Amino acid sequence: MQLFRSPIPSDHLTPYEAQALLLEDTRTHPPEAALHQLGCALMTELLDIVGETALEDFHVLIGEALIGAFHSVAQRIERDADKARDQLGGLVRDFDGSEVLDTEIQDATRKARSADVATLAMEIVRDAAAAAYTTTTGEVWSPWKGSVRASRSTAAQIDARDALRAARARKHATSDAGATVVAFRAAPQADTVEDAGRIFDALNWARAQWPDMALVTSGAKGAEKLAIKWAQQKGVTLVLAKADFDKHGRAAPFRVNDEMLALEPVCVLTLTNSVNPKRAEGLKPFGPALNLAQKAGERGLRHQPLKARG
Repeated sequence: MQLFRSPIPSDHLTPYEAQALLLEDTRTHPPEAALHQLGCALMTELLDIVGETALEDFHVLIGEALIGAFHSVAQRIERDADKARDQLGGLVRDFDGSEVLDTEIQDATRKARSADVATLAMEIVRDAAAAAYTTTTGEVWSPWKGSVRASRSTAAQIDARDALRAARARKHATSDAGATVVAFRAAPQADTVEDAGRIFDALNWARAQWPDMALVTSGAKGAEKLAIKWAQQKGVTLVLAKADFDKHGRAAPFRVNDEMLALEPVCVLTLTNSVNPKRAEGLKPFGPALNLAQKAGERGLRHQPLKARG
């Protein structure tokens, strides 16, 4: 199948297809549609086999492991591309016009470009598997470590620690403030249809106020997963401040709040309990959300609590 040898108008190509077309390789690359189908099929088949068996209790972890595998291989290939670019930089600096060095420069360039295309291919499979995982389970995948750059089908997901390092670097290097951060913490039990509507309304309001907003959340189950789905649908960058229970124990959910506030959000949104009276009945307000609201008030930050409509 000579997909990338055919005269397809460049404005109809995806970034993956356009980069593949520029490679000096006689072999073709898999079409993007085929890669997308592969990710969907793998996840669907996995969850079908696991479902309604004794492994069903672990289907979330198993599904996340499959997505994580493609994320991991994409990162490894990207590191290979970075090494090739480092090598290329050295060769260019040392270039003396000789044929030997010229050949090495061309080889390093081909290796870097080929790795870039392979990285995109694995990200397409990963994102398709993640989308199928969300559709089937209602859960939202996020990497256990590191960040995920934005692609055609998903919003960027940035680890809070990466975001903090970038913020510190900006302060030392330039006055660029980066994206405007909006923080969101909410109760796990706030997962009803009414909660989803209230959360989406609040986030849409925030985006109208700050069109370049990035959403920072811990990614905890329930309401915060709903917020992540909203961000993915809207193409809003996600900053994930995940609780590190191994390091901080029971204090981990509260340490997350410190990471969020260190990003200097322009607004803090909190939902301490479900707006559905039946769902909230007998359940205490969510402590970490209360804590974030208190700390935001102490710092003079704008705080908007989400409540049931009047």
